[in-house]
Parts: sequence; structure tokens; C-alpha cells
Amino acid sequence: MKNALKNHPLILSLKKLKGNARGCIITEPLFGIPYFLYLPYASIYMVALGVSDEQIGLIASISWGFQVVFALFSGVITDKLGRRKTTLLFDLVSFSIPSLISAIAQNFWFFLIAGMINSLWRIVHNSWSCLLVEDTDPDELVEIYSWLYIAGLLVAFFAPLAGLLIKRFTLIPTIRGLYFFAAFMFTVKAIATYFLTQETEQGKIRMKETQGQSIFVALTEYKAVIRGMLRTPQTLITIGVMLVLSATGLITGSFWGILVTEKLHIADQNLALFQVIRSIFMLLFFFIGLPRIRSLPFKIPMIVSFLGLLFSQFVLIIAPSGSYLVLVLSIALEACSYATVGPLVDKMTVVTVDAKERARIQSLMYVVVILLTSPFGWIAGKLSSINKTLPFVLNIGLYFLGVGLALLAGKVAVEKGKHQKADQAL
Repeated sequence: MKNALKNHPLILSLKKLKGNARGCIITEPLFGIPYFLYLPYASIYMVALGVSDEQIGLIASISWGFQVVFALFSGVITDKLGRRKTTLLFDLVSFSIPSLISAIAQNFWFFLIAGMINSLWRIVHNSWSCLLVEDTDPDELVEIYSWLYIAGLLVAFFAPLAGLLIKRFTLIPTIRGLYFFAAFMFTVKAIATYFLTQETEQGKIRMKETQGQSIFVALTEYKAVIRGMLRTPQTLITIGVMLVLSATGLITGSFWGILVTEKLHIADQNLALFQVIRSIFMLLFFFIGLPRIRSLPFKIPMIVSFLGLLFSQFVLIIAPSGSYLVLVLSIALEACSYATVGPLVDKMTVVTVDAKERARIQSLMYVVVILLTSPFGWIAGKLSSINKTLPFVLNIGLYFLGVGLALLAGKVAVEKGKHQKADQAL
């Protein structure tokens, strides 16, 4: 058993980590620990301070609207400042400052301001992604992204501590303290990542090419980038899959806690336990299930995963009040499905773009996804005010779309393979 674990593909890949991939991954717990402590309680913390369901949805939608602007600028800022410096600066602004605002929040306006500033994370997401993958072997991407998920899952086991603190000190004082703690940890993480990484080779090239160039002038060069994207079906399909996961993630993140506490009558302090259960299922699937499906054509695990996510929402909707067992079944289906589809989509995002224009193409991809995702927060808020289960009915429809996109992606991949063989024959 010990030798089998020692020779497990994920363990071997972890031992081989070096350079920026190593620096980006080992600092993730510094973000994940505080994030998972407050995350399960974020929406009910807002409700406790007098924020309504519709206002929560409005905050989400306005924040996503701001993300459109920041995502658009993320490519040119990342190219001009460099991947490493951009990551440091915008990590501090987009995570540490909103955490401090949330810690002292009194009403809707505090959370709205925090959400708008937090929207700057779209810039650091682009720069950090480039920092992670640009000097990395593409064949190692699935394992690297798997370890990023695993790092987040491991720190989720700290989540029950928040429940114990809430039981001792009540909800609002506890979450205020956790947001202060998060601000400190996010700052440490940003500084540690900076010192454990180096600027990528492509980053150095783009910094030199954009030296002395205005950011607004650089934006005008997006026309050629857009034309290239429109001629690349794989990139367009990837954007569609990203949209499905983005919209459903927004809906679930905003309204899952409200559904299980108000409709299923699960105690507030028990929410973190479900986060731990989700982490356990995902970890088991990463180590047991994922290696067994690596040899399959990627469309098969993608389709099965979206069907699993779809069914998890159906189980959540029909769960009777107080039924912990049915809720765990829904979480298990969602966890195992996402453990498969998450790393696959992350790899798709990397391999379907031109490496020389990665920062700008990724920024445009994020802009499209954000623009199309932003209304879903408001829509889900309206639906939730009518019936707490309706946002998750919307999720089911989106996961159906994911199945269709996975089928289309498989068809395009086959066609591309045929063309490549024909070119090689010539």
C-alpha cells in the first residue's frame, strides 16, 4: 500500500515540481486556509447583517460587471508589468483590502464596495496563470492543476473550526474575525509567491515588446487577437465550457448556503462539515478515480462529469428537510464530477491558446465569460426570492449545455487530428 502510494502518478508529479509551478502550488494553502474558513458562511453573514437575497444577487452581478473591465485590461497589464510583479500587486489589492472591508461591514454598501475591489482578482488570475504554466511542460498540466485543487481541498479540513467558533462566539463576531485573519494570510501569500517565483521567458519578451507603450494603445491591438480567436473552434468551445462552470459556480456559491439552511433547515454551524465531506470525496477521486480515466478520450470523462453535476443538482432539489444523507449524496456526485472536469477545463484553457499571445487571449476569454456570466447572479437572486430551489433548476439547464459542448469539443478534436495526419502525409 505504501509503495503504491509512493509510486502514484500524482505523488511522482509532486516530487518533480520545480520553478514557478512549485512556487505557485506550495503557497496555495496560505490562501486556501482563510478562504475556506469564511466561505461557507459568507452569504448567511450578509443575510445576518440585513442584506436580502436579491441584494446578494445584485452584488454578485455588479462585481462580475466590474470584472469585465479588469479582465479586459488584465492581458496588457500582465504583459507590461510582467507576470510576477502583476501577481504581487493585485493579489494584495484584490484580496487583502476586500477582506478588511468585509470584516467591518455594516450593510449592503460595504459588501458592494468589497465586491467591486475584489473584482480586480481577474487581473491577478491572468498573471498568475501565465506565471504557473508558461515555463511548464504541457504534459504535466493535468497533474499540476490537480495538485492545485488538492491543496485547496486539504486546507478545507480547517473549515469545521469556523463552526466551532460560531457556536462559541456567534456568527457575526466570528466571521468578522475570520475576515481579519484572511487579510493577513492573503498578504503573506502574495509576498511568499513573489519571492518563490521568477519572471517567465515569455513574460520577459512581452515586457520588452510593450516597454514605453501605453496600455490604451496596447488595447487597440486586440483586433488581430480577436480575429485569431474567432478562427479557432477549440478556443470558442473552451469559452463555452468555462461559461457553464462560471455561471453555475456563481449560483452555487451565492445560494447553496441559503438553500440548505432555510429550506432544508440545516444548522448554520454544520455548513463547514459539508465542505469537509466535499473535500474528502474530491481527494479520494483525485487519487483513485482520475488516474483510471486518463487514458480515455477527454470527451468521455467530460460528458460523464457534466451528467454527474446535473444529477447532483436534481438530488439537491428533491432533498427532504433535514435529510443529511441525501445532501451528502448530492455533494458526493458534485465533488467527483468536478474533480474530473475542473483540471480538464484548465488544461483546455492552456493548450487551445497561442502561447505567444497567452495573456491577451486569456484576458479576452475571461471578458466573454464574465459578460455572459454577470447576469446570472441577479437572475438567480430573483429566482431564489420566488423559490429557494429555482437557482439550482437553472444549474441543471446549464449542465445540459455543458454536455452538448463536450460532445462538440470531441468532434472538433477528431477533425483536427484528421487534418494534422493529412498534413503530415503531405
